[in-house]
Amino acid sequence: MEAVSQKALVIPQLIVGLGNPEPKYDQTRHNIGFAAVDSLSRFWKIPLGENRKFQGEYGEGIAARGAKIRLLKPLTYMNSSGQAIQAVTNWYKLPPESVLAIYDDMDLPLGKTRLRLSGSAGGHNGMKSAIAHLGTQDFPRLRIGIGRPKDETNDSGTVSHVLGRFSSAETQLMSIVLQYLVEDLELCLKQGVEKAMNICNSRTVNVTES
Repeated sequence: MEAVSQKALVIPQLIVGLGNPEPKYDQTRHNIGFAAVDSLSRFWKIPLGENRKFQGEYGEGIAARGAKIRLLKPLTYMNSSGQAIQAVTNWYKLPPESVLAIYDDMDLPLGKTRLRLSGSAGGHNGMKSAIAHLGTQDFPRLRIGIGRPKDETNDSGTVSHVLGRFSSAETQLMSIVLQYLVEDLELCLKQGVEKAMNICNSRTVNVTES
């Protein structure tokens, strides 16, 4: 009976940051997923290099508690992110639930992160592609709040917000968010995504923190 009642821990094996290649997209709000994977790469000392087979910047190494982890930044452009994710999962025969995607979310305020075990794309084209290529929405994801634009009366205001860069104060805040994000993902690897959700989802970072 005990074995039945215990739920299997969801431990990520592939962490994917969603974003767009090209220097003009570097450091934009829409590329916060790339920035997150760069932070993990530095912290875990896992170098990333272009891998044509996986259509992205890819690296693998040992992270928390000796766990093997793979990092990916798709170079397919945001709307085709799923192609690169599928290339890795097919090659290593990884189940969808072992993939953790990190991406920006306008519906969350700056300084807020939300970790979930599954869910819809919520209008995010990168996630639409990931769900389509994995054939399910049952895989964990970590959304990073980028806030909403001041002018939402037209699409151009939204686009310029998403593809715009953070202000200096926002950059300071996001660097703190990314520090916490590394801690959250360490916990995901040690104790599972569900345990990390409790901490990640209850935290809000303010600019005054240091």
